[in-house]
Amino acid sequence: MKRLLALTCAAVLLSACGTKGGDSGTSGTDESGVRTGVGVTDSEIALGVMTDKTGVFKNLGLGITQGNELWVEDVNAEGGVCGRQIRLEQVDHGYQADTAKTLYPQIEPKVLGFVQLLGSPITAALKQNLATDKVVAAPASWSSELLDNPYLMIVGTTYDVEMIDGLSYLREEGMISDGDTVGHIYIDGEYGANGLRGSRHYAQQHNLDLREVKITSTDNDLTNVVTGFKGEGVEAILLTSSPTQAGSVLAANKALGLNVPVLGNNPVFDPVLHSSPAAGALDKLYVVASGVPFSADIPKAQEVAEKYKAAYNEPPNAGVPYGYAVAEVWGTVLERACANKDLTREGVQSALKRTTSAETGDLVAPLDFSVPGAPATRQVYVAQPDAAAEGGLRYVKPLFEATEAKEYQAPHQE
Repeated sequence: MKRLLALTCAAVLLSACGTKGGDSGTSGTDESGVRTGVGVTDSEIALGVMTDKTGVFKNLGLGITQGNELWVEDVNAEGGVCGRQIRLEQVDHGYQADTAKTLYPQIEPKVLGFVQLLGSPITAALKQNLATDKVVAAPASWSSELLDNPYLMIVGTTYDVEMIDGLSYLREEGMISDGDTVGHIYIDGEYGANGLRGSRHYAQQHNLDLREVKITSTDNDLTNVVTGFKGEGVEAILLTSSPTQAGSVLAANKALGLNVPVLGNNPVFDPVLHSSPAAGALDKLYVVASGVPFSADIPKAQEVAEKYKAAYNEPPNAGVPYGYAVAEVWGTVLERACANKDLTREGVQSALKRTTSAETGDLVAPLDFSVPGAPATRQVYVAQPDAAAEGGLRYVKPLFEATEAKEYQAPHQE
């Protein structure tokens, strides 16, 4: 990979690269009257990246990080934000909450906020730290249970809303009907529980017989679960799981002759599934997300794709345009904070909650962060695996919001 070394600092252990803790900006006011604080100097703004480069979501983490880096390169080439260059501090937590808790106190004193915080267990483990330290963070975790924390900036809709929109799509397309039996396989933890919250809500609205199966992140052979679903006569399978688990379900769905549609939350797909034993069974998978696939034929996505191919050699995934979009939203918030002459952590949080329109060229659905406890959008794309498409996905339905999603009350919505 052709690395953008000028933009980033080393991953797993924070090294001497960049500023030392305590030297990354002190409280004060610059010559233009802008208040500054942690992570901000006269020449740069440091943002943190706590990602997964070695765990179960390592490919997604790599794609999101590369999207972050591409935005940093672009914005710095245009002069930066508030007269300052953006710099990323990166660490790899390997999708381990304990590792993240160890790394957080090393990176937190160096950054204004976090442009990426990947993983539901990691975000849950650091949720109180972020509130205590007043650090705005963009989690690559889409649980609506996180929205009671005003410092979390979820770019896109949440797992529960994704599932509601996705079930609406299956019903609209005639793949399920009111009163059907459907099965939901979900990982134990906040990620799985939040996806399940959405399917339960939709099931109540449409009299679905919902069969729930809880798994752990290490359960990778789910053939027996699918066998059970076949015996129960399910008309669809819902997944809030890892890509490896999705591959097992899809392969079993075909091998057992069940052949029902499989609906997954946005993290369930990885392009490596095209070269897995599940490759011939991916036609039954539908993925719902607020972010576009890498192959999307919208101008901004095509622009990001060309920049990616010029900078990196790895196979791309949907994390790339999403990572770019998240960073672009961060840029919008930073510009607002700059206009308010307050680049402190408090100033960033104030700017975030006053952001009623954050446009990303439809890389992500339009966002409004001004309603406490509510998802910033309820719109999703529906995509399907396509080995011929760059990034392995093509969308089959443009942005939409189901009536059931619009009316849904998120757990912390005011």
